[in-house]
Parts: sequence; C-alpha cells; structure tokens
Amino acid sequence: MLTGQPALFLNFDVEVDKARFLAASVLAEALRTQTWAGPDPAPEHVCRHFAPQLRAFLLQRLSLGSYPEVVTSGEPEGLLRELSSDYLWKDVLQTGLVKTPDLIKRLLLLLAHQAGAEVSVNELATQLAMARPTVERYLDLLEQTFVIFRLPAFSTNPRKEIAKSQKVFFWDTGIRNALLNAFSTDEFRPDIGALWENWVIAEVAKHNALQGSPAELRFWRTRAHSEVDLVVKQGPRLRAFEIKWSGRRVAGRAFRDA
Repeated sequence: MLTGQPALFLNFDVEVDKARFLAASVLAEALRTQTWAGPDPAPEHVCRHFAPQLRAFLLQRLSLGSYPEVVTSGEPEGLLRELSSDYLWKDVLQTGLVKTPDLIKRLLLLLAHQAGAEVSVNELATQLAMARPTVERYLDLLEQTFVIFRLPAFSTNPRKEIAKSQKVFFWDTGIRNALLNAFSTDEFRPDIGALWENWVIAEVAKHNALQGSPAELRFWRTRAHSEVDLVVKQGPRLRAFEIKWSGRRVAGRAFRDA
C-alpha cells in the first residue's frame, strides 16, 4: 500500500529548464525533468528527522504539480493559471480538430472534478449534451496533447471483472488544480485522496514512459466492488498497489480476492 509518507518520493532529480510540459514535441524532456519516482526510498534518517518538511513539500507538489517553471517560480499559482488557459488551449486548439472550444473546456472541467474516478463516456456526453463520438474524439485529443491520460481496467475473468471501464488522470496535478482554482496545501482538503492517487499514478506513468513503457498500467475492480488502485504488469509479473493518503491500513479484500 502506498501512503502519504515522504519515504516514497524523496529519490528525485529535478533539472530546471524551460521544457513545456503540454507540448507534444518535448514530452520526453518534460517527463525527464518532472519525474519524482525512483527505485530507491529516501534514507531512513532523512525521513525520521525531516518528516514534517518532507510532508509539507509533498503537499506543495500535490497542489502545484511538478512543472519545472512552476517549481522554481515565485508566483506558482499565477503561472499555473496561465498555463491552464493560454498555453493549454493553444496546444489543444491549434490542432484544428476542435470545432467548439467551449465544449472541450467544459469537458476538461468535468474531468478535473472526476480525476481518479471511473469515467463513463456516455455520462460525459449526457452532461455536456454532446454526441458520444465527439466526446471520444475530444478525449483522444486531450490525451494526444498530454493533458490527460487514461488508465484502463485489468481483466483476467470477464465474468467477474469490469473490463471496459477506464479512469482519467492528469499528467500534472497543478494543471488539474488550476482548472478548479483549488491550490490548498491542507492535507485535509476534501479531494486529498484523489489528488494523491493522481500524483502517484502519474509519476509511475512518467517513469514507465521514460523506460520505454515496458510495463502495462491498469486498475482492477470486480462487480462485487473489490478494487486495486494500480496494477503493474511487466511480462508474467503482476504488482498491485493500494494508494491511500492516510496511513490507516485497509481491509485488503481486493488483494485476497485477486
């Protein structure tokens, strides 16, 4: 189980540069500079003596994301608002595939509210009064411009598991929070669990992309509501992770059932 403990994220390498995270042409560079995940945990003595500082730093990253310019900016919230408006829409709209910019903005706002939750394309289409193919096309576009990514369901038994579901995550939590104007670093903010899950899975996805995507990333849920937040499949090996902000242990039914 991954909890909101500093030991999970201290191994990092941040290089300050001007990589534009939202531009597809520099995705690899942006991923390289933004990846906080690493194979080794933080030294135990560092976590023991600097736990409050590390926790505060983690909350900042959950709130403001890991975009290099934002990390070093004196006005990170203002920069994120700029990135989530001018640059974001420029990258998306310049493709020429969006006929109604207002609708894709509304779609992105809905996705920001539902980050980490299972997303139904039919429900999105109903809420936006759009045709399902249009919603699917806009989701593809947001994924191609590296604003969001989708996590499909893992299935070994179609009779018991929901194989067609998918979750949507943002590559950068700061962009998600900017869309909602929600920059609180309070660990008791109502969406802290979803925010932590988005951040962890995005970091795993970035690390996987840098390695050439050797692993398949999935989530797992049965119709009986047993669930695993992240399943990492690499060759014959499967690893399952529960991602919880609280250090409280969960029942683990999903792991036993799996």
